[in-house]
Amino acid sequence: MARNFFSEIKMIPTVSRYLISSGGKRFRPLLLLLCAKLGGYSGPHAIPMASSIEFIHTATLLHDDVVDRAFLRRGLASANSVYGDGASVLVGDFLFTKAFSMVVQGESLKILEVVSHSTTRMAEGEVMQLVKMGNPETTEEDYRYVVINKTAILISAACQIGGVLGGVSPEKEKALADFGLNVGIAFQLMDDTLDYIADEKTLGKTIGKDLIEGKVTLPLIHALRMCPPTDRERLAGIVKNHNRTDEDLKQVMRLVQDLAGIEYTVKRAAGYVDQAQAALSAFPASPEKEALLAVSDYTLKRKK
Repeated sequence: MARNFFSEIKMIPTVSRYLISSGGKRFRPLLLLLCAKLGGYSGPHAIPMASSIEFIHTATLLHDDVVDRAFLRRGLASANSVYGDGASVLVGDFLFTKAFSMVVQGESLKILEVVSHSTTRMAEGEVMQLVKMGNPETTEEDYRYVVINKTAILISAACQIGGVLGGVSPEKEKALADFGLNVGIAFQLMDDTLDYIADEKTLGKTIGKDLIEGKVTLPLIHALRMCPPTDRERLAGIVKNHNRTDEDLKQVMRLVQDLAGIEYTVKRAAGYVDQAQAALSAFPASPEKEALLAVSDYTLKRKK
């Protein structure tokens, strides 16, 4: 990764290095490498492909923080707050195009198709999220569309690419893609619960950030659905109000917890993990399969 974000324009490696060296779970590269090993691949392309997926993910983080006006990322000042919005957007563009350059070097049209398809859908998910911002009428199906396209589709692509590298059958390739999609949905659902219940220092970003930005996620959707009419009207008014006070935010967070929005979301996430693990039944027992099962279990237990 360090080798591939080199540029003679010093701002590019500076901003890239700042975000990449600030931490992160490397969740998507991990899954790609494990799926490639599960398929029996031991060639030279797995690490470059894993790096390209992380570059795409990093580019979206740079762009997201500008769109969301976020000032904290992984417990540190976000890149846009340090270097400015313009630098974040343009360096994100560099990482995005560099990722495609790395994919092309892998000389696999199938992998290029998978990456192109997933990045197109990611853009659609981002726009859908923007359209639904601050809308208390957002349905669970609307939310699921955003989660699948904005987050889960790249995780699915990482797993599918591992299968493509390993030359697995079309059925097993689909199984890996399904595994990644369901793990990705569960991962985002749990991330959305943490916005209401985590410790800010542990999480590495502002608690209530989604609510502050007007993002209507599943814990809130469930609370709106379960509210008595008078409470719902008040809750919907807070969601639509761009000038929410701290007391408004505390009230919403209390209602989400009192109306079991967290429990409902965790239950839904557990269901997606079950589906992910069922998809791996297409593969015989192996250390790589056990590791993938452990990763899927981790999505329900993580604290950041």
